[in-house]
Amino acid sequence: MPPSKPLPCSDEFATPEEYVEELLEFASTCDTWQILCGAVHVVDFFITEPGLFYAALPEEWHAFLLSQDVMRLLDFFVRDDPDTATFEDGQSPPESLVSYIKTVRRLALRREVKTPAAGTTLPPLTRTVSVGMNPKKVHEVKNFADYVARLSSDIAADEADEITHFVDFGSGQNYLGRALASEPYNRRVIAVEGRQNNVDAAKSYDTQSGLAIKPKIFRNKKVWNKILEVVGPNKSDPDAMAAAIKEVVGDEGDNFRKIGSDELEYTVEEGKGLLQYISGRLDNGDLSEVIEKIDRGDAEDDEKKRLKLMAISIHSCGNLSHYGIRSLVLNPDIHAVAIVGCCYNLVTEKLGPPTYKHGYLRPTLQAVNGRVVKESDKRDPQGFPMSEKLSTYRGQGIRANITARMMACQAPQNWTAAESDLFFTRHFYRAVLQKIFLDRGAVQEVLYNPDNDPALEGVDPSTLGPFQKSTSPLAIGTLPKKSYSGGLAQYIRAAVTKLTTSKDYKKFDEVMQETMVDISDEEIESYLKRFEARKKELCIVWSLMAYSATLIEALMVTDRWVWLKEQDEVKDAWVETVFDFKQSPRNMVIVGVKK
Repeated sequence: MPPSKPLPCSDEFATPEEYVEELLEFASTCDTWQILCGAVHVVDFFITEPGLFYAALPEEWHAFLLSQDVMRLLDFFVRDDPDTATFEDGQSPPESLVSYIKTVRRLALRREVKTPAAGTTLPPLTRTVSVGMNPKKVHEVKNFADYVARLSSDIAADEADEITHFVDFGSGQNYLGRALASEPYNRRVIAVEGRQNNVDAAKSYDTQSGLAIKPKIFRNKKVWNKILEVVGPNKSDPDAMAAAIKEVVGDEGDNFRKIGSDELEYTVEEGKGLLQYISGRLDNGDLSEVIEKIDRGDAEDDEKKRLKLMAISIHSCGNLSHYGIRSLVLNPDIHAVAIVGCCYNLVTEKLGPPTYKHGYLRPTLQAVNGRVVKESDKRDPQGFPMSEKLSTYRGQGIRANITARMMACQAPQNWTAAESDLFFTRHFYRAVLQKIFLDRGAVQEVLYNPDNDPALEGVDPSTLGPFQKSTSPLAIGTLPKKSYSGGLAQYIRAAVTKLTTSKDYKKFDEVMQETMVDISDEEIESYLKRFEARKKELCIVWSLMAYSATLIEALMVTDRWVWLKEQDEVKDAWVETVFDFKQSPRNMVIVGVKK
């Protein structure tokens, strides 16, 4: 049942344990990697001179990197053989850069999907089951439904006891559950989802796939047509529809209302799949309340008691992956888990802010116009790292701040030239804007003093190096695409407008009014002229950050596997790829099977 290698690491490692040791050693000792994975905040790129490019990267790399096209460098980082890569101008990369690229690549987990056996194909999703899915979602659901179905069959063959239900954590619109409940799988699925709008949408899709049946309501056709005439083009507006019904039929319009999702019927048939929705937001791995609500139908008492559940999830965000994995040991009825994680930026931090021993790791700061509590100060026991090994490594533990975790969500192997140019421009504009914010007093420099060193009390942050300070984070959020197409001035105008008009940023409106609304196009143009030639520096550092952060993802995945291995209740634990990386980069499933 488990693959021959429980962790998809390079074949250069004799055992997964050897791989884990080398990964943790590198993450704890390589200064360049630590700088690129936690010390560089792109918004602060231009607040010091000569800039973060020169502070973050070894001096012997500078001339070579600046002499090359950024997309050519990206190929060198993620695709080329570092030992044989050639460059048009005949230059050779510094040996230390080649060594760094090779080490990161060696320690990154392998992402290739196992080739199916000759003559085998995955069962297709029918048109009614795949309704609402984009091609990426079709790929994920098709592959993962087949994977967990085969896994449950393997468990049944090994233990002579079948998995009775799948429990889908954060089921969303239940694409996976619908596929598993339909042909050819016909499985029973418990969809756990906290957002009612998702449940309503999921149940609507269930009726289209034949898994749910709408109750029949007999309506007077003439009266119904009159209602539609009154409501006009606002048929999708529930309030407008209710008003039209009342106008036409008064208070006797129950037969004309929209059927609620809670009125749909899910019938039990021998050999057929079944869906059940349980609402709830999980904040740990204890599923006792969910399990208690599972409908066991008319089964005899002894059969009612027998539940053998598998917790599953495609791309469970942040800590939800941790809850799914922990559910294996916290619930007697959970016998296996198969969890594909994502959104590492939403994972909380367990160990608290870094100390002086983490010289390059900045604390996770909250935006001045955001929540007050620092994420890193929460010391969330549900956060990263899960395992005892990573929590106590070298007496300090392995940490990953918000910047590192956000970069771990990237997939530089998939970047195209057009996509790269767009987000490089976005980051460049944001970094220049932060410099303008600082110069105009909208934000301040923040001293980083992790151990409250009295020698740093009262020190002017402007006299400190780039890794001893930051600037006050300021959340802007998403801007319309057109904000980036008209140059820096148009971007800054859009950002300031949002910060002075959006109700989400109301408490920062006064500061923006005092410091930014009077900025002229001429002043903005002067900043563009000052920094435009250095945009390449930012592009190079961002690319190296994304490449280096493949090891942050390796740490996150490895930590979850190690945690499973540390539990006495777990018989087998492994990690393997289940999606094509080009279609779905977060493609590794963490599997645990109970003894």
